[in-house]
Amino acid sequence: MSHTNESGLETNEQLSDEQLFGHLSEAETVDLSRRERFERALDAYVLAPGRVAWNDWRTQVGIVVISLFVFFGTIGPRLVTAPGTNQAPNNLQPFHGGIAALWEEGGWIDFGSAHELSVGAISIPGFVIRFPLGADNYGTPIGRNLIHATPDMLEMVVAGALVSVGLAAIFGITAGYKGGKLDEFLMYVTDVVMTMPGLPLLIVLTAIWAPRQAWLVGVVLAIDAWPGLARALRSQVLTLRQESYVEASRTMGIPSRTILSRDISPQLMPYILINFANAGRQVVFGSVALYFLGVLPFTSANWGIMMQTAYSEAHALVNLSNFYQIFWPMAAVVVLSFGLILFAQGMDRVFNPRIRARHAKKVGSDEEQLN
Repeated sequence: MSHTNESGLETNEQLSDEQLFGHLSEAETVDLSRRERFERALDAYVLAPGRVAWNDWRTQVGIVVISLFVFFGTIGPRLVTAPGTNQAPNNLQPFHGGIAALWEEGGWIDFGSAHELSVGAISIPGFVIRFPLGADNYGTPIGRNLIHATPDMLEMVVAGALVSVGLAAIFGITAGYKGGKLDEFLMYVTDVVMTMPGLPLLIVLTAIWAPRQAWLVGVVLAIDAWPGLARALRSQVLTLRQESYVEASRTMGIPSRTILSRDISPQLMPYILINFANAGRQVVFGSVALYFLGVLPFTSANWGIMMQTAYSEAHALVNLSNFYQIFWPMAAVVVLSFGLILFAQGMDRVFNPRIRARHAKKVGSDEEQLN
């Protein structure tokens, strides 16, 4: 049915669905070059999340802390001499001699012509940082020991957290979405692992099969750390699968893997990321504790071994003058854990689509998104 408007043009009172969607698609279709499409994707998936994360002080502090440990774990061992016994006086105090010792021979920073940097015909006086954190009962510099122990600790954290969170995500998300017999079987396996005593199981495993590679230690420590997270993820997926958009995707015949990756997993990412940081903390605490107890094989550079040596050899908890020997590795554990937690809490905002949209410059400004 049609009628004539004031300008004398004939229009339809109703448009068919095909005509309506055709007009919308033509209006919204914009010819974008490959570069413009790349810039939009870069802004939406990289720059906008980065701006959201960097606007939170927790993320800033977490990134700085984690970056420092990554630097010391990758480049640090190449810049710092490997630790060894009798490299320094036994039980050397931190920052020996204070500021006055900077210019004295034997201080914790050694200035002088022996460390000059030659640039052609020009020689620039240099310096060498010697033992700022002191030395242990065997004359091993604590600072060098900490730096050379960092790579193994990072390897344990990454391997253990990936295994723990990965197993929890596979079991929990699959069981919650699929349901039925598969849900019952996966949760049965989860409950069996959950009932196993954690510390005795780890002690037995490490006694039978002593892992010497750092990543294997992380994997062993993550064996019993995933069931609780798997149960929590299953509960959340049971709620998400009832949402209208998930039901619509299933009705349209979209494959399950697409629904899980596009509709369900993004909703769980903040929780998974926070638990990734928690799993990393548990690996750090577990490895340090087992090395301290002597359960894991001895290694020359490890924070737990450093604490055990300070406790048993230097009597750091009794002789307070040697307390620094157990304080420095303990401080490294605390700072790394603190950085992981702050980073995870700050990244929680990154997965909020509304906050991300406000920071996407290629899509619209903050005012446009709020209006």
